[in-house]
Amino acid sequence: MAASSGDDAPRPNPLPSALVSNLQSVLAARRPPPAAEDAGDAAPAPEAAESSGAAPVADEGPAKPAVLLTCAGGIRAPGLTALVDALVAGGRCDVHVCAPESDKPACGHSITIRETVTATSVDFKGAKAFEISGTPVDCVSLALSGRLFSWSAPALVISGINAGANCGYEMFHSSAIAAAREALLHDVPSIAISLNWKKDESKDSDFKDAAEVCLPLIHAALEGVEKGTFLRGCLLNIGVPSSPTTNKGFKLTKQSIYRPAQSWEGVSTSRPTPATHFMGMHQSLGIQLAQLGKDASAAGAARRINAQRKIVEVESVASTGKPEVREVVKKLFRAEFTEKQKECLDEDIDLRALENGFISVTPLNIHGNVAPETGAPASDWLSVAVGLDKAKEDSVVTAEEQDAPAVAEEKEAPSAT
Repeated sequence: MAASSGDDAPRPNPLPSALVSNLQSVLAARRPPPAAEDAGDAAPAPEAAESSGAAPVADEGPAKPAVLLTCAGGIRAPGLTALVDALVAGGRCDVHVCAPESDKPACGHSITIRETVTATSVDFKGAKAFEISGTPVDCVSLALSGRLFSWSAPALVISGINAGANCGYEMFHSSAIAAAREALLHDVPSIAISLNWKKDESKDSDFKDAAEVCLPLIHAALEGVEKGTFLRGCLLNIGVPSSPTTNKGFKLTKQSIYRPAQSWEGVSTSRPTPATHFMGMHQSLGIQLAQLGKDASAAGAARRINAQRKIVEVESVASTGKPEVREVVKKLFRAEFTEKQKECLDEDIDLRALENGFISVTPLNIHGNVAPETGAPASDWLSVAVGLDKAKEDSVVTAEEQDAPAVAEEKEAPSAT
């Protein structure tokens, strides 16, 4: 018998035999089972499986829609926590969170450029969450980019629940409205929810109640998005009254022209700074920081401490050889918003509805208003969404009614809770 050639001789397997065995086991487990040749090979009926003790295969059903949440109050805002808890408990959607790492009020539609934005994972029960070192608009833009979450786009973006109403011209300053507007720019349906927070009256538990009363409208919006019946080209600005549990129901409203008064107050430099107060509480750390401060230049330190004094700086040297100087005066100010008296408020505007105990629902487009022809479709959608038989009577006036100075009579709608 002829000897085998070198090509025909078996070659030693370079992989360990144990690893080869494990790989073969894994491949065998992944191999689909052979098709049943007769009824005897068919899978047992559910009754048979139950009698034999085998666990029946659960029907997972269709995938849940993804919802993105953000909040101008920051990742730890009680309104955001309440909304996440309500949506997770509802079980109708997969919840994703992308919110600023700190409170970002009145940022408008500002974005972060030429700076690195950090995304850090955060534990949220039942949700995948990140905190962002940017603005609320940054959060929505980054989340929708696909860099943070593995999706093509969420079904709905919700900004809230924010502390303080966003009525009238406040929407131009509002970070909450801007975050929902950013989603609208990406052609993603969006909702902004705000609680009409009252100082010394409202409490954190009101956010939980606000989330519960808004849940039917959110679920209706998700269903409308799935069926293609949700309003297109506009976001919904929802305002919850200061006492959510005693609300009179949803009311379709229009944006008011109200704006709060803005005042500027001078700030004294003699007032202790937060850093000084912190070092006073933690003396050892204050001593360390003071030691590091000695490395700073004396001139720079003097300018920081005496911020309101006149500072003389050398600008240039004139032809005479004498230095030219200019005086720089630094002053400190703080802007505050104060309530302004509200007069001649139409019953159908957002602010009046809130004050009367309704949950206001105001459609807004990219430019901050909605064309008159949108009023009727919005009224029809809200009527179906929350089951209000008389939604049109409490809705935004139609284009014809706007031509005539008529005020619609306010009627109570049944609560959706």
